[in-house]
Amino acid sequence: MIGLGGAIGTGLFMGSGIAIGYAGPAVLISYLIAAAIAVVMVFSLSEMAVVHPTAGSFGVYAEMYIGRWAGFMVRYTYWFAQVIAIGGEAVAAGVFMQFWFPDVPVVLWATGFAAAMIWVNARSVANFGSFEYWFALIKVVAIVLFIIFGLTFILGIGVPAIGLHNLTQLPGGFMPNGWTGVWFGVLIAIFSFYGIELIAVTSGEAEDPATAIPAALRSMALRLFLFYVLALGIMVSFLPWTEAGAKVVTQSPFVRLFAYGGIRHVAGVMNFVVVTAALSSMNTNLYLASRMLFSLSRSGLAPGFLERLSERGAPVAAIVTSGLVIMVTASLSYATAAAYNYLFGMALFGGVLVWMAILVCHLRFRRQVDPALLIRRSPFFPVPQIAALILLAALLLTMAFDTQFWNVAWIVGVPWLALLAIAYVVQGRIAARRAMAG
Repeated sequence: MIGLGGAIGTGLFMGSGIAIGYAGPAVLISYLIAAAIAVVMVFSLSEMAVVHPTAGSFGVYAEMYIGRWAGFMVRYTYWFAQVIAIGGEAVAAGVFMQFWFPDVPVVLWATGFAAAMIWVNARSVANFGSFEYWFALIKVVAIVLFIIFGLTFILGIGVPAIGLHNLTQLPGGFMPNGWTGVWFGVLIAIFSFYGIELIAVTSGEAEDPATAIPAALRSMALRLFLFYVLALGIMVSFLPWTEAGAKVVTQSPFVRLFAYGGIRHVAGVMNFVVVTAALSSMNTNLYLASRMLFSLSRSGLAPGFLERLSERGAPVAAIVTSGLVIMVTASLSYATAAAYNYLFGMALFGGVLVWMAILVCHLRFRRQVDPALLIRRSPFFPVPQIAALILLAALLLTMAFDTQFWNVAWIVGVPWLALLAIAYVVQGRIAARRAMAG
């Protein structure tokens, strides 16, 4: 449930509208390609998490298998991507709330929700787990019901069949914007799967990581594939893609489907679900970001106060620090209606770099680890890992040349990496002086 909570959020309930706007019904191909990349990453991370169960997860692996500088860059970049993404989730939740309260500014909802998630996370891990379980359950049940009822109407089980004509008979057919549209859909879809690596981060707090982590990662990858592909297949079959898709989404396509059909009370229920989905994803990913900051502090790569724990065992300083940045990020919704898109792009830049680092770590891990320690192995290694690396690199280049929204990723991301490089050098010199003085 925690893994699903992190990966089923506004990437599906809001970002899918952007993907449909790019790819049309062929968005299904986009999500299949993204799912394949995610599965390769999951198998690679699973192997390493079993051998090295630690709260720092892939940040620690980068330090072990690439170098200390890589551990520094990966952990800070992941933290940066997460807090930006959580800010985007807060903005999305604010946009969803306008379904009921159109006159209340998005920024008030966004910052208010961010503050609420700080409070929840600052309590005990048990409190976080209980809260997230129920939040995740709401959206999982809603998606399952959506899929069941959708298939019933499409196939005509007890009712007149809607059929699949919306997939092929609208202007442009199944692939109205060609392979370019499909590729931009992959960019959005990757962000939708971003968050499944959370399970590996929790390995340091799992009772039996050797059994629990691989099982959770594999089953979650399968469930995400089924949820995303089936749910979006139903979406573009029911609702003309020209109605479901948009470059700047002002309403979840899941809500728009019911509103389009004139069933406003059901649209209201679905809007409640997508709001809880956004809050669930915020809650989960704040957990993730704070543990990464905590891990940096434990490794001597961040200020020492960030590793302080509350009486209940929660890293409160790391949570509050992350939360304050999230609130500032969410405030971007005051400046532009396209805040979600811009935050999306910035977060995706960091997320793609981290996934690439995970795959590089796995390639080096395999050369150094004792094969006897590998309980389950990634199939067809190393071909899928190399192919996934190439596709992820291509996505980064695609973002660089898009001047409408996604080049903001490079405009912000490159200076961030330069700042990290400077910070790493400065931190290293300070550490060296302290060692000499001691």
